[in-house]
Amino acid sequence: MTGRPDPVRVPPQTLAAVATLARAHAPQCGTTAVIAIDGPAGSGKTTLAGALAQTLDAQLVHMDDLYLGWSGLESSADRLREEILAPLWLGRSGVYRRYDWHAEALAESHEVTPGGTLVVEGVGCVRAGTRGFFSVIVWVEADDAMRLARGLARDGSAAEGHWRDWMRQERDVFARARTRELAHLHVDAWGRIVP
Repeated sequence: MTGRPDPVRVPPQTLAAVATLARAHAPQCGTTAVIAIDGPAGSGKTTLAGALAQTLDAQLVHMDDLYLGWSGLESSADRLREEILAPLWLGRSGVYRRYDWHAEALAESHEVTPGGTLVVEGVGCVRAGTRGFFSVIVWVEADDAMRLARGLARDGSAAEGHWRDWMRQERDVFARARTRELAHLHVDAWGRIVP
């Protein structure tokens, strides 16, 4: 979780499909249309979110910046709701402090302004306390071996224990949240739409 994945070209038809869904659904977070991109770590969410934010000229929030380290998955949705989504719903700016994985401490503050489109990407962003704020939910998925290989290429082999524990935690979160079932669109590890 300490870096960003190498770039994969997201198919234009995937970006167009998400943009069409976003236009078809009214903002649920005040005047802000929020697109959630959820799915297991290493599946390609960050790449899709970056391309989508650029395409839609949207603000972008990475859940990696909200987790308080490797044990922060469970509480991350509370930070997302309280620091970003609830203020936006009220027409105010959201403000959060980025978690610095290397320093293992909170770092600089970031502001998210109301209006327009916001893309939120990361494991566990869709939960009972957040899903009502989202106009569109996209599920991105890859097999465990690919995800682990991507994660270790990004974070180094010393992080394997953390990655395996994280993979166990996320399975529990997804089972409770039923994220895959709630998604408007499913995308594979290469950004392609899954029928």
